[in-house]
Amino acid sequence: MSSPKNVALVVGAHGIAGLNLIEHLESLGGWEVIGLSRRGGEPRAGVRFLPVDLLDAADSREKLSGLTQVTHIFYAAYQDRPTPAELVAPNVAMLVNVVNAVEPVARGLQHINLMQGYKVYGAHLGPFKTPARETDAHHMPPEFNVEQQDFLEQRQQGKAWTWSALRPSVVVGYAMGTPMNAGLAISVYASMSKELGIPLRFPGPPSAYDILMDVTDARLLAHAMLWAATSPKAANQAFNINNGDQFRWSELWPKIARMFGLEVAPPLPMSLIDVMADKAPLWDAMVAKHGLAPNPYRDINPWRHAQGVFSINFDFLADPSKARRHGFPGHIETEASFREVFADYRRRKVIP
Repeated sequence: MSSPKNVALVVGAHGIAGLNLIEHLESLGGWEVIGLSRRGGEPRAGVRFLPVDLLDAADSREKLSGLTQVTHIFYAAYQDRPTPAELVAPNVAMLVNVVNAVEPVARGLQHINLMQGYKVYGAHLGPFKTPARETDAHHMPPEFNVEQQDFLEQRQQGKAWTWSALRPSVVVGYAMGTPMNAGLAISVYASMSKELGIPLRFPGPPSAYDILMDVTDARLLAHAMLWAATSPKAANQAFNINNGDQFRWSELWPKIARMFGLEVAPPLPMSLIDVMADKAPLWDAMVAKHGLAPNPYRDINPWRHAQGVFSINFDFLADPSKARRHGFPGHIETEASFREVFADYRRRKVIP
């Protein structure tokens, strides 16, 4: 039997972007998928995983130099650090190590897709120009997203392959064991509120309740990753990718409460990092009572990220129209996105 025409190397295979991309490619067929992560994974039809330390150039060369059939690299790995300056070295090094190991041997390489975010626009620093557009000026460095793109632009010169960069908003969708997952945070927070018989309170400051923002559905992002990697119109460009609408928590939060059969109460600022720290016994009791999948509470760790999301007190949105103009048709109503995300966690027996 001949090999599939397309071989995807998904870097950051267990993160929310990488995992949803792999599931999307599996649903399409015609793709062989190789997932990279530090913890590896169990293989299945059409998908295999390689454990690799991407911060180690030698380990990367040893593990990846045999990937001669790779046609598309989807880079969605991330190493967290306390400050923007500290983020640069590890996150640039991981991308460089992947490209240095794979590009010289993968003679059929067609595209490298890079995952970025609104940090390109300075969203992590404070109020930024909104709606953000791909043509907006860069902010004062350091910024690892920009340095990663600069590396790809320079490396691509004179090469047959192309690159693209996607800039999603806060990503919501299914993933476990990853800290950047607001959808999981809301799912568990709301489920625990129901278990405790208390109303659902927005845990951010009042100033965050009425700001205008957008989010990106992880499944929509997966479609966009594949589009950017296979559409000639997307070659060598960056694109904002979000659901295509905007919302205020003050309008959406009561609807989320109803999705869980909960009453809503006025916002109450709280540290999710602190208030969720002692919830392992409650979680274990819920798993036993409702017959949930045996996910250990240590894998329910999105609280720091969620704390940041719910603390945003300035408009947080970007213009997605460039991707539309270049042929990406995807969009989803955010209320429907959250409803489907919660339903997905229920189907997978993560929450009751």
